[in-house]
Amino acid sequence: MSVMRFTGANSREAMRQVRATLGDDALILANRRTEQGVEILVMADPAPGAPAPGATASTPPASPPAAPSIAPSASRPVETPAVESAPAAPKQDKAFETMSARLLQEMQEMRSLLAAQQGDTKPMARQQRLAQWLLEAGFSRTVSEEVLAGLPDTLAPDDEEIWLVNRLAARLPVQENELALLDRGGILALVGPTGVGKTTTAAKLAARFVMRHGPERVALVSTDGFRVGAHEQLRIYAELLGVPMHGLDIEQPLEALLPALANKHFVIVDTVGMSQRDRRVIDQLARLQGGAPVRPLLLLNAASQPEALEEVIINYRQAARAAGMSLDDCLISKHDEAGRLGPLLDALMRHGLRVLLVAHGQRVPEDLAVMDAVTLIRQSLAVRNPSVRPEPPAASALLLGQGRRLATLLETLRERVPGFADLAQAWQLAGVPPSLQSPRLETLLAKAELPIGSRVWMSRSRVRGESWSQPDLLLDAAGQWSALPLPQHLAPAGELERLAGAEESAGPLGAHLLAGFPSDDVRAWLAEQGRDWIAQVRGTQRVEVNGCRQPMSVLAATMTPRQPRTLRWRGREAQLKLAACAVTPGRGEAQGLRAWSGELVDAYSGRVLKRAYWLAPDTLRGRAVPLLVSQLAAEVLPSLTRRANRRLAQVDPAMAPALRLTLAAGLATVAIQLEASEDSWALSLRGELLALLAGRKQCSAETLLEALLQLGLAREALRELGTVGLEGLH
Repeated sequence: MSVMRFTGANSREAMRQVRATLGDDALILANRRTEQGVEILVMADPAPGAPAPGATASTPPASPPAAPSIAPSASRPVETPAVESAPAAPKQDKAFETMSARLLQEMQEMRSLLAAQQGDTKPMARQQRLAQWLLEAGFSRTVSEEVLAGLPDTLAPDDEEIWLVNRLAARLPVQENELALLDRGGILALVGPTGVGKTTTAAKLAARFVMRHGPERVALVSTDGFRVGAHEQLRIYAELLGVPMHGLDIEQPLEALLPALANKHFVIVDTVGMSQRDRRVIDQLARLQGGAPVRPLLLLNAASQPEALEEVIINYRQAARAAGMSLDDCLISKHDEAGRLGPLLDALMRHGLRVLLVAHGQRVPEDLAVMDAVTLIRQSLAVRNPSVRPEPPAASALLLGQGRRLATLLETLRERVPGFADLAQAWQLAGVPPSLQSPRLETLLAKAELPIGSRVWMSRSRVRGESWSQPDLLLDAAGQWSALPLPQHLAPAGELERLAGAEESAGPLGAHLLAGFPSDDVRAWLAEQGRDWIAQVRGTQRVEVNGCRQPMSVLAATMTPRQPRTLRWRGREAQLKLAACAVTPGRGEAQGLRAWSGELVDAYSGRVLKRAYWLAPDTLRGRAVPLLVSQLAAEVLPSLTRRANRRLAQVDPAMAPALRLTLAAGLATVAIQLEASEDSWALSLRGELLALLAGRKQCSAETLLEALLQLGLAREALRELGTVGLEGLH
């Protein structure tokens, strides 16, 4: 590549020389008028050989080129300027040549860039081809993108399949040796939906153990009392193998059989097949706990639809966690009946399940084997079906991606926030006729497992501007708020009746957090029951200290200060300055009281945000602090609940008011709790929720509430569209 300069008496003459030398492909860089006429700079790659007469070539970074000699034009007289001497060139000529050198360098860089981009087309085409292969084999877009992210540019075509197999195999955890399972022993519970082959697999595992260790140290247990002859089917296998078999009713815990199994090294439990949507799955797994550790093994039908596999994995793992178990291993059944293995292996990779064994037929014990990851991956890649899973349109891909994102958020909320699973179930009632919503909500609330902790009794007055009162709030033993509120209209009218009824239905409470100073009979009942309590009171509440009665607001100045606490208040960083002192018991009261004052101060400006006062039994002492902090934080609930209630009324005007209030209060509770929490999971979840709000990143209880509303509404929309395969949406 070079820059050539042509000089002529006029533009036409100079261009004639350019075309004669370089043809029509020459690229004109610049032109100018000179004392000799017109000068044109051209970039081109001339044919091999010396430049044509009348032109010179420049190649930076060489020194400025000698002036070219322009031959006389055939159509012009001889007096046309012929030679421009370089030593005699003026300063402007040198600047022009410098510019030409710079232009040449830039054009060379552009050519190199274009060449590099053209060279990248081959790796890009290869990545698209491999991605299509994975898609046709049944792997998801998520796994495909993660696997191909490390595709080397220098990979030879013959090595593509080997590289792809190894990359996928590295993501698929498998058991390397069958003996590891048999020698480890313990209690192994086979779980999964109906018809996945649990009973046959139990017989195969028992037979393998007998072949290695003999029949004396293994036992079979069946909990399947639903299917006709289920116990008998397993008993026949047990008799053929010479091992004991125990039948267990579905309501009977496994712990009842432990004495009979004490001398067994390996116990295989064949459980009842249940749909992944059956809520009794949790109960069944819970009955396996107690007395001895039980390891669940999930059986997955390789011939199932991808959506069903996804739902089975998610729901059974959730049920296991709810029952206090860890479900990390699986067994692939009906391997010989599967059209494609890709969807199953894809689900195992995404959920991190380890494959222990693969069942590939009905023969006992032959059709059970350990398969290495490379073999499974090769089998999955060998079957390609473009018509089954074509490239989805952009809208579908966006919908599925959004569904997975929402499901992940919902799963985290279920795991971390007490009562959120019940709140999510209450939201599903929005899909039933409005006339049935309230009675079904009452049934759900009656059956919900309430946390064993304290209760915040909200004010019985109506929220300003509304026709409803704020539902009461539950705290678990750790002081964390429950997302499932308790509507006030379901509680008795009298204060003493409410407190006694709560303990009768939910069991003894840790403490009662009252919205006002309790009456004499309520205080007497609380003392008799041995219950802790605190009561938020007005600053005008008069108490007696050292024989002098004075308002709490005046007494606060003489109270003993305590260590300040840092917390968030209505989106601000604040300090809570607490103080307390003993109060003279009332007439006829044996239990002394302690008065508390709290002053919330903005951490940056020092401005007082709020003052509050409490009374509590003197015996509570420092244990009152987390309770009064919770009660103080709960003051924000009515305004947030009102905001959520009005938003839900706009979206679904037909929703029953009781259901709408329950959802609004529950979401407000979660929003406040998320804003205040400094746990790592809460920090991460806040970021994910705020990402749902386009352009709104400021973290506050209000923005988190809006994000939670968006989450719930999007969840219901996706469910109505029938995206049942998306994890966590049901």
